[in-house]
Amino acid sequence: MEVGAKIYVAGHRGLVGSALINNLKSKGYTNIVTRTHSELDLTNTFEVAEFFEKEKPKYVFLAAAKVGGIVANNTYRAEFIYENLMIQNNVVHQSYLHGVKKLLFLGSTCIYPKHCPQPMREDYLLTDVLEYTNEPYAIAKIAGIKLCESYNLQYGTNFISVMPTNLYGPNDNFDLERSHVLPALIRKIHLGKALEKDDWDTLNQDLDRLPIENISGTASEGAKLKILEKYGVQRNQDGAVTVEIWGSGKPKREFLWSEEMADACVFIMQERDFSDTYGENQKEIRNTHINIGTGVDISIGDLANEIKEQIGFKGAFSFNTDKPDGTMVKRTDVTKLNRLGWKHSIDISDGIGLMYEYYLAQ
Repeated sequence: MEVGAKIYVAGHRGLVGSALINNLKSKGYTNIVTRTHSELDLTNTFEVAEFFEKEKPKYVFLAAAKVGGIVANNTYRAEFIYENLMIQNNVVHQSYLHGVKKLLFLGSTCIYPKHCPQPMREDYLLTDVLEYTNEPYAIAKIAGIKLCESYNLQYGTNFISVMPTNLYGPNDNFDLERSHVLPALIRKIHLGKALEKDDWDTLNQDLDRLPIENISGTASEGAKLKILEKYGVQRNQDGAVTVEIWGSGKPKREFLWSEEMADACVFIMQERDFSDTYGENQKEIRNTHINIGTGVDISIGDLANEIKEQIGFKGAFSFNTDKPDGTMVKRTDVTKLNRLGWKHSIDISDGIGLMYEYYLAQ
């Protein structure tokens, strides 16, 4: 990518998009175009066409998506498939029509079958059934991969698809009503530590900054204890504090620091092309997407214990086995990514420390 070229980052306010913006700026890219949802509805074909006609970006990072946890994915199934398909179709098609030099489409490792062999290689795509709870979202992302592949093969475009593993980092969501597992555990264990120390100043500051169901630090002590208990942070009659974790704690997950994910994406856009994503003698060009991850996983129970140790929480965990575990193992094979020239450097232990520092600084 030329330093002065115009770059459009779709979804710049999210965890992924904000990390991309920071990484691009750190490498000297300043001609970056962004739009908020209120300024540009990416599901609206006419608005997207007008945007591309006006701005004419040369490079596009497609990080915009409708995302959510297991409950949201399973509840709003129609919205997850419709909105994500529309966003992808509009941005990819207009990128083709307006001669975008290179596009990077960001998906998710939920594209792989529920009972996928481990670690998950790119060629395991479409070999078995998907996890039911997020099937609509996964199908939309699979369609995005095939959209990029098909435009490349038919029109000679240079659109690359990457599938990041579970991400965490700056601008993550710590709202306990909607957050993913790692930021949720950090916040709950942080609150648990404050509660066991009877540190109401810390509790009040936390709830003032990010109220839980409109319960802030100004609420009564009883209301605060009740909402904390609802979200799994409970002080027993003997004064001991327990933090609830959904599921058995046995499922294993892989986590990647979001700023490293951004670095991998920018590296691919700078150094690699679609033709690098498949073998020279490959008769049927498919599975051209690239896994982005660490290739290392950790059980949810061990993750919670690592966070507990770093935060200094002395209480106990309770595992709510009435809640679903989901897929027991999800680890990416990053051989392709490493072969293309990029490898992670921040492990989960260091990442938790960085994440907790970030949370406290907010």
